[in-house]
Amino acid sequence: MNPTTQSPKTQKTGFAFALVVTLFFLWALTSNLLSTLIPHLRKACRLDYLQSTLIDFAYWTAYFVMAIPAAMVMRKYSYKTGIICGLVIATIGSGLFYPAAEVRQFGLFLSALFLMASGMAFLETAANPYITILGKPETSSQRLNFAQAFNGLGAFVATFFLSKMILSGVEYTPEQLNAMSPADLEKYLSFEATRVQLPYLGIAIVLLLVAVLFYVVKMPDVPEEKDSSFKLEFSVFKRKHFTHGVIAQFFYVGAQVCISSLFIPYVRYTTNISEQTINDNHYLGYLLLCFMVGRYFGTFLMRKVKPNYLLTIYAVCNILLLAYCVMVASRFGIYAMMGVEFFMSIMFPTIFALGIKDLGNKTKVGSSFMVMSIVGGALIPLLVGYIAKHVNIQIAYVVPLVCFLYVFYYGWKGYIVEEKPVVARELVA
Repeated sequence: MNPTTQSPKTQKTGFAFALVVTLFFLWALTSNLLSTLIPHLRKACRLDYLQSTLIDFAYWTAYFVMAIPAAMVMRKYSYKTGIICGLVIATIGSGLFYPAAEVRQFGLFLSALFLMASGMAFLETAANPYITILGKPETSSQRLNFAQAFNGLGAFVATFFLSKMILSGVEYTPEQLNAMSPADLEKYLSFEATRVQLPYLGIAIVLLLVAVLFYVVKMPDVPEEKDSSFKLEFSVFKRKHFTHGVIAQFFYVGAQVCISSLFIPYVRYTTNISEQTINDNHYLGYLLLCFMVGRYFGTFLMRKVKPNYLLTIYAVCNILLLAYCVMVASRFGIYAMMGVEFFMSIMFPTIFALGIKDLGNKTKVGSSFMVMSIVGGALIPLLVGYIAKHVNIQIAYVVPLVCFLYVFYYGWKGYIVEEKPVVARELVA
């Protein structure tokens, strides 16, 4: 046999890996548009800071609610079934943006976001552990970081292109809005609301097409993948590295959501730059470009540096950068925030991989709990929004700073697996 020729099983696994990687790109199109939706719907639905954080709340709460049902579907059927279910649910949620914009009801927007995020919860519950299984256990962090790098690419596309379709750059002060006639005000608000229709309709079509592709393509089987029973198995929390990982993920996701979602309000408060200038200078796009570059660079570094070491160093960098952002109001804060995005890049997949390491047959339930911890993205921004409303948005960024303190602890000591590891089965011979 020619050593350069791949076996059918290896080829099948390689194609499956590539197909699953596309999911990491796709769900970024929804989660990373939240930073655009918050300032946009603040205008279209006339919201304050605290009300606008309900956008994050609706989206990330779905992860907490749907992670266990997603795990139940995968436990009873397969990863493939879970992925298809997630894509279909997300398609429905994306499609609901069209009628929500027509009637301009904030509650309907929140319902659409919740449905869309419910589908994404299925995808993340399935795709993250599936990627770690498709190869050698010792390189699972590298594979997951590589796959998550395409999430960064999706974030870049969302902010550089889709956000341009949503943000109009048209701004009026409260006094100007109050001075408008009812007809002019209604025309302006409708104009703003309907700008979300085309981007989200396009996302819905893409999600549906990918669901069809997963349906027709045969995916490799995973040993002992199907199990008709499902238990929450809280005993998994006896593994200290996993428990610390869930807590670290809770704080990390909360911090990440605050950094990106409230970036535009932060820049406007600290620099008095208009939304149009932010849009024209691509600040939000460059912010998430730093995240994407950081993910690729971090994946490269992990060939030489242990994941927990890199996680610790990056957490320290973010603590220092956020300390500057909280204490100093200047344009340099924009670049400090970009630095935070760069150093956040490897955190989610690294915490995820370290947390579910050596869980054996409890990997699926562990993964579902890890996904449930994403609810930090729903709760922590509410605290930031409260502080922003009653103090200011700059001081509110002390909250994500505190979150990174726990991420630092996890990379330093919390990741350590104390119990005897369970040898994981490999899908690839």
